[in-house]
Amino acid sequence: MWVSELRLTDYRSYESVDIQLTPGVTAFVGQNGQGKTNLVEAIAYASLLGSHRVSSDAPLVRAGAERAIVGVSVARDDRTVLVELEINPGKANRARINRAAATRARDVLGILTTVVFAPEDLALVKGDPSDRRRLLDELMIQRSPRMQGVKGDYERILKQRNALLKSSYSARRASHDDIVRTLEVWDEQLADAAAEILHARTTLIHDLTPPLEDSYALIAGRETAASSPDVHIAYQSTAVPMGDAAEKGGSPGNVTEWREAMLASIGRRRRDELDRGVTLVGPHRDEMVISLGGLPAKGYASHGESWSIALALRLAGFDVLRAEGHEPVLILDDVFAELDASRRSCLTARVATCEQVLLTAAVGEDIPRELVGTRFDVTRGNVTRGHPSQGEVSSGAATGTTS
Repeated sequence: MWVSELRLTDYRSYESVDIQLTPGVTAFVGQNGQGKTNLVEAIAYASLLGSHRVSSDAPLVRAGAERAIVGVSVARDDRTVLVELEINPGKANRARINRAAATRARDVLGILTTVVFAPEDLALVKGDPSDRRRLLDELMIQRSPRMQGVKGDYERILKQRNALLKSSYSARRASHDDIVRTLEVWDEQLADAAAEILHARTTLIHDLTPPLEDSYALIAGRETAASSPDVHIAYQSTAVPMGDAAEKGGSPGNVTEWREAMLASIGRRRRDELDRGVTLVGPHRDEMVISLGGLPAKGYASHGESWSIALALRLAGFDVLRAEGHEPVLILDDVFAELDASRRSCLTARVATCEQVLLTAAVGEDIPRELVGTRFDVTRGNVTRGHPSQGEVSSGAATGTTS
């Protein structure tokens, strides 16, 4: 799987741009603020239907424009699939596949698979639990696109259940029995959606563990996982006791077990939820715990160790998605400048054989000599074919303008 063409209209800094891409390594080189990251962000957006940089779509539309268009051509299974996305802030986005309208997000998801490693990924170790939940959900949805719908259902049910809890907290006129009866209806629906998410997340944790240990050992400069500090991930769930089992590295369980665990935990926390007016149980409050040498990585891992863990998590995710049958496009957004020589060398060796690698760098010297491929120079939103630098080969073409 690889992206053969990227076309943008009114996306970020670009009025229009059309870039032909090839397999192998492609580097976008330009100083900060010139628009290079916008290009790889757009490709990732076509894969995830969301940005790895911002939480809303509004910043993706060029100032003064009403909407943005992202078009990517994806070569896979001896054919090319054209995905076109119309981003409409405040309105429903639209999508077309090979010029035909797509009615569901899951129709687009899975056509292109990407793994993005960016400076923001340090938050996977040092940030809030929401950062780690987002990683799991991105992988979960790329692995099984229908989970986008399940996650959407869960968020809708959660919002309505929270509204009920908040209203019952604010107005005590309704009897306790009436409130509980109404809540029980939402409990069942919440548990149904939550169980599927919990099963998918814990299965993912189970599958991520071996490649994570191997990747961390490689990045840390050790030959085997056995000779490196013990890096471990576990799923810590508010839906106990299944969460306890998963946290200890046990079986991910099945959907029915997670549903029963959710309902039991909701029952135990009923009084607390009524007193506080908010849902206290479910995937939205769970955590992926990362430990290194038996200690919590957050707060104990050094800056270099944190980078190694974050990179190992992304590479493990790459391996898990590749095992599904299509190798993802690997996007490295301005990361080589953040890594020391040893980690840079390890990353280079790991990604050199990937089918397609898209990377950004402020200067050509940040790109390892071993990553020979196409180079584009990006200046003030203009994308031009670059000149060979540090052994790189320039063989691309692009047209682009910016206002």
